[in-house]
Amino acid sequence: MAEKNWEKFQTRFCDQANMDVSLDVEVIYPAEYLDHEAPRLGAHRCSNGMECNQLDQGVCIWAGTNPIVDPFKDE
Repeated sequence: MAEKNWEKFQTRFCDQANMDVSLDVEVIYPAEYLDHEAPRLGAHRCSNGMECNQLDQGVCIWAGTNPIVDPFKDE
């Protein structure tokens, strides 16, 4: 059976939250009999996402409220 785990992707400073936040990804590991397949990424989240979701405006893709804005995207 496949196994899902939330793993820390990186820690960054968020201007919106004015603090360091942890960016996490959901990693889906294949079942034992499919061990030759690579893990897949299922979802992503921010450790401060709950607080940002309570704001009146859409914040960013990591909080899940604005799919257009990714403030941590490397340029």
